[in-house]
Formats: sequence, C-alpha cells, structure tokens
Amino acid sequence: MLFDHLVLAGGGHTNSLMLLRWAMYPDLRPQGLITLVNRNSTTIYSGMIPGLIAGKYKLDETSIDLRRLADQAGVAIVVAEIIGIDIFKNCLFLANRPPIFFDRLSIDVGSETLHGDQHELLIRKGAFVPIKPLEPALSWIAEQESGALSENSEPFTIVGAGFAGVEVALALRQRWPKRRLQIQSLPGQPVPQLKVALLRAGIARVDRGNNLSGQGLLCTGSHGPRWLKDSGLSVDRSGRVLTEDTFQVVDHPELFAVGDCGVIRNNYRPASGVWAVRSATPLARNLERDSQGLSPLPWNPQPKALQLLGGRDHLGRLVAWAFWGGLVVGPHPWLWRLKEAIDRKFMEKFAFVGDITLMSNQQDTNNLCRGCAAKLAAQPLANALQRAGLSLLGDQPEDAALIATSLDGGICLQSVDGFPALVSDPWLNGRLTTLHACSDLWASGANVSSAQAVITLPAVSENIQQELLAQVLHGIQSALEPQEAKLLGGHTIEARVLPPEPYSLGVQVSLTVNGLVRDRSLCWKKGGLQAGDSLLLSRGLGSGVIFASAMGGYVCPKDVDAVLAQMTNSQHYLIKSLQENHQTKSIHACTDITGFGLLGHLGEMLIASNTERAIKGLPSIRVKISAEKIPAFQGAFELFRDGLSSSLAPANRRSLSLLDSVKNDPPLVELELGKICYGSTKHRIVMELIVDPQTCGPLLIACPSKLSSELVQIGPWHQIGEVV
Repeated sequence: MLFDHLVLAGGGHTNSLMLLRWAMYPDLRPQGLITLVNRNSTTIYSGMIPGLIAGKYKLDETSIDLRRLADQAGVAIVVAEIIGIDIFKNCLFLANRPPIFFDRLSIDVGSETLHGDQHELLIRKGAFVPIKPLEPALSWIAEQESGALSENSEPFTIVGAGFAGVEVALALRQRWPKRRLQIQSLPGQPVPQLKVALLRAGIARVDRGNNLSGQGLLCTGSHGPRWLKDSGLSVDRSGRVLTEDTFQVVDHPELFAVGDCGVIRNNYRPASGVWAVRSATPLARNLERDSQGLSPLPWNPQPKALQLLGGRDHLGRLVAWAFWGGLVVGPHPWLWRLKEAIDRKFMEKFAFVGDITLMSNQQDTNNLCRGCAAKLAAQPLANALQRAGLSLLGDQPEDAALIATSLDGGICLQSVDGFPALVSDPWLNGRLTTLHACSDLWASGANVSSAQAVITLPAVSENIQQELLAQVLHGIQSALEPQEAKLLGGHTIEARVLPPEPYSLGVQVSLTVNGLVRDRSLCWKKGGLQAGDSLLLSRGLGSGVIFASAMGGYVCPKDVDAVLAQMTNSQHYLIKSLQENHQTKSIHACTDITGFGLLGHLGEMLIASNTERAIKGLPSIRVKISAEKIPAFQGAFELFRDGLSSSLAPANRRSLSLLDSVKNDPPLVELELGKICYGSTKHRIVMELIVDPQTCGPLLIACPSKLSSELVQIGPWHQIGEVV
C-alpha cells in the first residue's frame, strides 16, 4: 500500500460510478482509508434533471444515495461544503469543519453557472438564480409556484439559449402551462430546430441586450468552482482543472480531476455527462494501479458524444432531439424513449446497491446497531450489578454523580458515556458522542465545564490513526467550546481486533464530563415527579430505528439528514434559557432519553420518585402519556410499520410491562390512545416508538402546568403527558 488516505472530493457521476465498482468488486478497492466528501448526502443524475424540473420524475427517482453507496463500498462519507485545497500540504478545506488531509485526491465536484457582472446584482436581489448548483436552484423553482398559475404575471426568463437553457425552458413550460416564459439568447442561438420548438411551446425569445425584470434562471454556461483556480491549480478558460491523459492534474500527480471540473489538456472535450460516465472505469483502474505502485494508464476519450435533449412537442407528446456533432435529428417520440431507457438504465445500476445491502445483512450476524443502541440491555445490566453488590446503582440511577461541593453552595457533577462510532465521519462522530455524554449533565441542570476522553483507534497505519484522532478531537471540541467547556486530556488506545471498512467505523469514543450547578437546590433529579406535573419532551424520537434501517438501505436519505440535523444541535441552550429566565426551580424532575427509550427512562423516573415518596409516607404516583402527542422523526413511523427496529429494541420491550394493567392496577404508565384504535397498526407503531433507543436523544422534564404552557409556546418543547 503506497498511500494511506484517498479522498474523493465530490460525488459527481465519475466518483459515484467508481464507488459502485468497489461496492460490487471490493477486492479492487485500494487499501487504506477512503473518504467521500460531498455537500449533500445525495447527488442528482444530470440526465434526468429536465424531467425532474418538469415534474415527470420525483427527486428520489433521480438521486443517488451516497451514504448507502459509500457504506457498501467500504468508504467513509463526510457531508460538507468544499471550499479549497492546499496543494502543498495535501489538505482539503471544508466550510465550518477542520481540513482533511489526504495522500491522493480525486476531484469530481461538478461545475457552477458562469455569469457576468451584469447578472450579479440580479442574483444578490434574489430575482435570478443560477441553475448550478442544482439543489438550491430546484428549491427556488419550487418557491415560484405561486406565480406560475397566473397568465398576467411578469414573464419568467431563462437567460441562455444553449442546449441546457432550451431544455430547462421546455421543462418549465411543462411544469407551468399558463405562465409567461421567455428565453434570452445570443445571436445564432438556439439552433433552428429548437427555435421552432420554443415558438410552438409559446416561449418568447428576447435579445441579450434587453433589460431583465421579474424573475428567472441563469443558464449561461458553466465553469469549475472558483476555489479550484484560487487553490493554485492549472485551469483552462472555463475554470476546469487541466490534467494529463491519466487524469492526473498537471504538475500534481497525486491529484486527479474528472467530470465537469476536469479536462485533459491535450485532448479537450466539452463538459458532458457522457465523458464523465465513461471516464469512471479508467480513473478507478488508475487509482487502483497507483495504490499498488504501478504507473497509471492513459485514456483517449471518444471524439464525439450523442446528446439527447428532451421535451414536449406542440401535440403534447414527449419527444427528444438527437445531436451528433453538427447533425440534428428529431424531434421524435422514439428518441424520447431511447433517452428515458438510457437514463433509467443508469439509475438501475445504483439500485443494485440495495440488493448488496440486503444480501450482506442476511449473511452478517454481527450487523448490530451502533451509537447508544449498542449499550447493554437493562436486564443483564441489573443482574450484573446485583452480583457485584452494586444493586443500588441500578435501583436508583441518576444521570450524573455528585463528586464535590463548594463553599458557596454549588456542586460539581460527573458523568461518563461512550459508544461505537455511529457514523463513518470521525469529526461528526466525535461531536455526537460528546453531545450525548453532555446530556446527562444537562438533565441534572448543570453547565458542562470540562471533559476527558478515551479514544480507541483501529490498528491501522500511523498516518491514518493521526488523521482519525485529529478529526475526532476537533469534533469533541466543536461540542464543548460553545458551552465554554474544556477538553482537559485523556487516553488513546489501539484496538486489538481487525479494523472494519471503512476504518473510521473502528473509532470508539468515551468521555468523562464534569459540570457545575451554582446552587444545590437547583440540581434536578430523576426522582422528583409530583402529582399534577406536565411531562415535556425537547425533540422527536425514532433515531434508533432510522439508523438501524439505514444499515440495511431502507431509509430515505432526507430522513437521515433530518435526524442528524437534530442530533448535531446541542441542547445546552435549553438549560441556559431556563437558567436565564429563573425557571430552573420549577423543574421538578428531568432525564435524557437514550438507549432504554422513552418508556425505559420514564420507568426509572417513576421508580426513583416512588421510592422517595414511600420513604416520606406519600402515596405512589403514575403517569399518563398521550400517544398522539409524542413527536417522532420523519420516516420513523413508516419503518416501524414495515417491521423494522433497532437491535436493542427487543430487550427494551421489557419496559412495556409498565403499561400492564393486570400486573399493575392501575398501570404505572397509562398510554392514552385518543383516536388511535387499540391493536391497530398505528397502536403497534407507537408501542415501538416509546421503546426505541435514542442517541443524542431528547430531554424529558416534569414541571407545573403553567410553566409547561410557556415552554410549549416558545418551543421546542412538546407536552406528551402528565403525572397523576
């Protein structure tokens, strides 16, 4: 192995197909750590973009799930915006993240819309949007729907009458049959056949000199992202990185560039999906050869490429035009059928990844959940504590332990937590583990002051260990610094088992966290529930089933994105807000919902509260929770409906005994179904939701109803029940 860390910058067609190759043929994959960095967890197939704009395709039909693809290829994935390269230190700069160091880099970041100064003001005003990057342009198009039904609204302008501009214009006509559309063109644009198509579609052509008003899209050509040139790489007039015929960047053989952002300097080809797709195999072979110390091989791309442009004709039929050099054929319905067949065949290649996932899960009996869902189940934990003479720790568990008091009445609390890597991004994993560990202190009403970490690294090369450790430490600090907390130190350990693929999943982080409560009377406990209290949850449930299902490729990428967006959001600001508003004294009890699920941790609160009440001679309490008010992450209900669950869920179902009205009359926890029919699918789903293990889960507080109303009104709290 001649290099340790290969980074794929961008999830364009070439890099995506390369990942597919390594997913199907893992023996071909270069040894070492491979990391994919892309601004989104999905990438859209360019051939289907017009159909997507027109409304013929849904976004899911046109998107490649990069998380699932990377997982099957044994590649780590980092979802972040690339903003530059240090070509001397071999590091990739990311927005709001530490840089990533590499030995080899494959750049496939696509292109951006080229626009001049005359369009810059329109962009700043928000009136016009570049068609690339595509994701924000699609969102902006969706926002324009309100004016699309009116025939009297200002014309919507497509600036640029090249192939892309015409295709977008025809797609928008299909999407907006009544809206006034116009296309601004240069002299000689578009070709005569497309002029006829625009005329028949009722799309007016205006000269470039006309002043623009209203709203519109810029389809004015493309260039490589500006940071490529700013990084000191050799680029052509369109900002594409110049390479040799081996895809190696001129003067930088450790860098490779392909797709719309790279061009072979002695064999120029225009930016096109055709050459991007066909370069995938030769690029993969060159990276594979390079990792073995062999010389990369040259690639000679075909001189011409067939370009198919789709739309509707004046009869409303789906048609396409074929362009081959200077030859134009069409429009014809059979050309559309050819285009659609090519596009769907391309996307079907990536559907095979789902089959790989399913087969691997059937064969791998160790495919267990990560994160907090990897914790030991409640029953064996209780049994072990009993045998060790530590039953009290299980009978009256608290989220944090008192370790010191101060002369001014304050107290210092400590907690410890950790788990196997939940995600393959080491920075993100460090951040998630830290936030998860801090939640035990937040649940005690404490402000985190310091932490120490024990980090287990896979038994791989020192260079990779160094990179993984640096990323994890940055992630830990990103969670501590906003809380004004410090990482004091810790230990590192090298694992004595074979590293997983990718290596970053072999990182395990455990943290001891310390926190302060300025007044002991303001410290929250689990056992403080009082009759009449409202129960509030700070965020949704369902992270356990979502991540468990993601391992099998059953989850929509946007659902994973949504749950990660919540999990990476620190909840320390909720505690700070309660402190600043002098509301902490009104919080009677609190806990965080983690591995044992809502019902398991609620059971701990009930047991602790009733133990204290029995000592004081007070009657026992119980709780009612409303099934209809429990918040859940998007996609969780559908996964439960399909019978999916976390590997810890079966053990957590023991806590369903709290709902048993035969064993406990009345039950300690009463689940009010409302309009949900008993025994229905929805009822079963709710039962699964309340035992689902959570990582970076919500805080659960008990407080008087007056404070509850205030907190629910300002958010993000959800009232889910009451203490009776």
